[in-house]
Amino acid sequence: MTRWRPRLLSATLAAVLLLLGTKLATLVTGFPPLGGGVLPVALASSPAPPPAAATPPPPPAPEEPTPEQRAERHLLENLRARRAELDSRDQALAAREMVVAATERRLGQRIEELGVLQQRLEAIDRGRSDREEAGWRQMVKLYEGLRPRDAAAIFDDLEMPVLVQLMDRMREAKAAPVLGAMKPDRARLLTAELARHRARPAE
Repeated sequence: MTRWRPRLLSATLAAVLLLLGTKLATLVTGFPPLGGGVLPVALASSPAPPPAAATPPPPPAPEEPTPEQRAERHLLENLRARRAELDSRDQALAAREMVVAATERRLGQRIEELGVLQQRLEAIDRGRSDREEAGWRQMVKLYEGLRPRDAAAIFDDLEMPVLVQLMDRMREAKAAPVLGAMKPDRARLLTAELARHRARPAE
């Protein structure tokens, strides 16, 4: 009887240790024990730990451009510079054309103003010429009404430019008797001046 007690105690301790090991394994691994025990609710409902985030790979190093790419980039830069130069030149030409157009408009307005002024001056000249001609006609009419001897006495003392204008406007029937009554030297000089005066428009 005394021999079996130590053996029974050893078997009991071994069974207790086995039970404790099984429970510890269940708590650690989350699997039910081998004897078909029920898994605790807290362990069954706890979520699984998230997987560790993967570290992104480092960005690749930029590649060196090839000679063709460098040549293409250089060509594009030259084209951009040329286009900017052409745009600037177009803007300058457009501004110059605007200035030229404005100058042409001002010149056109000035020409119109000068044309109007010229018409006014011509009208003034015509009016003055008409008044002068009317004055000469009145004087001619006055001398034609005089006797030839009286008119000749006055013509002998008149200035030659005035005398030429009067004789040029007188009718021949009235001018001939007056010219015959004038002094011979004065009549010859008047005839020569009158011939030159009438020949000027023909020249």
